[in-house]
Amino acid sequence: MKILVTGGAGYIGSHTVVELAAAGYEPIIVDDFRNSERWVLNGLREITGKDIKIYEIDCSSEALGDVFRQEKDIAGAIHFAAYKAVGESAAKPLDYYENNVLSTVRLLRCLIQYQAPLFVFSSSATVYGQPDVLPVTEETPLKRAESVYGRTKQICEDVVLDTLKSGVNLKPILLRYFNPIGAHPSAKIGELPRGVPNNLVPFVTQTAAGIREVLTVFGNDYPTPDGSAIRDYIHVVDLAKAHVSALGYLKKGGRQLVFNIGTGHGNSVLEVVRTFEEVNGVKVNYRIGARRPGDIEKIWADCSLAEREMGWRAELSLADALRDAWGWQQSLKRD
Repeated sequence: MKILVTGGAGYIGSHTVVELAAAGYEPIIVDDFRNSERWVLNGLREITGKDIKIYEIDCSSEALGDVFRQEKDIAGAIHFAAYKAVGESAAKPLDYYENNVLSTVRLLRCLIQYQAPLFVFSSSATVYGQPDVLPVTEETPLKRAESVYGRTKQICEDVVLDTLKSGVNLKPILLRYFNPIGAHPSAKIGELPRGVPNNLVPFVTQTAAGIREVLTVFGNDYPTPDGSAIRDYIHVVDLAKAHVSALGYLKKGGRQLVFNIGTGHGNSVLEVVRTFEEVNGVKVNYRIGARRPGDIEKIWADCSLAEREMGWRAELSLADALRDAWGWQQSLKRD
């Protein structure tokens, strides 16, 4: 079964391509490499033993339709292609609205036109804003997102749900994932931020490797046990497997639209730093800075619905993820 993977050369996309191939699917990548590198395809080949087909196009362009016409029997898509940095989204709001929303609209049109109804949307816990009650369930009311990035995800969710209500042949799932970290244990693929990292763990690994002088912890005055912000950090391999489970769920006729994808518990920024140091035997030079605009203080997931309905749950630990992240960073240093 052919599954289109937009942004399939990116961080989460590439790991999902690996898991799709392992599960017997034929992933087809659409990626214009604005936020990824072509040599990631070498890693995919080494891990899967296959040459993954790729179309180098912008999935928000009309060229996306050419992919469906050429492949003819695509069954559905997993949509990762989006800008994703909270801080950057505040500085470049129009870029985020244009890229994230337009690409979703374009892809939905193609799925409907070419009768490829399976659709897994890469959403985010940012759609919840700062929740009043933790852990977050799928029934938690959505607040206005704290960031432009989060608002684009809220808008895209509405686009998907409104399209479904129109009566078209569409079978969607919205996966609201929390904070993906780590890398494939082979160290052949992993998170590869361009320039200064926007996410915590790549900045931790780059600081430990001496690429960055110091890690700034944004805020130590949050109402949390150690004052730093709390997130639900999930190993990217577990996250990738959730997409395979979602496709299986849709194929069996599953009708639940929204699932939280996380570990079910939170870790603070300082706890991540300490755990990284412990499992890898290296020190991280860090300092405390001011809170970052757009950040919420704490959030973690209730993922029991995903386990009950899809048979999926996270199996890898924070230590596993940080060990694999460091292995990936070291592989880049060797290269």
